[in-house]
Amino acid sequence: MIGELLGTYDIVNVLTPVNLGPAANQGKRVLIAHSAWCTLVIHKAAGTAGDDPTIDVQQANAASGGTEKDLDVVDHYYLKAEVTLDGDEAWVKETQTAASEIADPGGDLTSAEEEQIIVIEIDPATLDIANGFKWITIDIPDPGGTQLGGWLAYLKMTNPTAPA
Repeated sequence: MIGELLGTYDIVNVLTPVNLGPAANQGKRVLIAHSAWCTLVIHKAAGTAGDDPTIDVQQANAASGGTEKDLDVVDHYYLKAEVTLDGDEAWVKETQTAASEIADPGGDLTSAEEEQIIVIEIDPATLDIANGFKWITIDIPDPGGTQLGGWLAYLKMTNPTAPA
């Protein structure tokens, strides 16, 4: 029997734990056009001062190849941040002008030095579906530096009325 969480959400691994530091990172493209909702969860380790990451949400018109373009709808996200996350942190809602990018999550120029969990909610209705953009991905450009571990997963809320 599938529990309530897994009966409602599909968990999709998008970026296996990697060192985000030495190069740009691109998450896998995931079809969300027929989902009710999609929540992006990014976890990153503490790293080197000044190597603050940028998170860039893109939409795509193919599962691979095709075209990507900015999904300029991220006007808020949720953040837990501390030098070492140990379960006593509160979620903080961070706001920004709608964009596809989150530069320096938390905006205090110390995001590289903190372990963080960043949560971004995406409504599939905001995709340019009329022009074939049904997939999303996250790009994390090279933040520089040496070691900055991280991973990314999507929680896709199922839509019982979506086509198969």
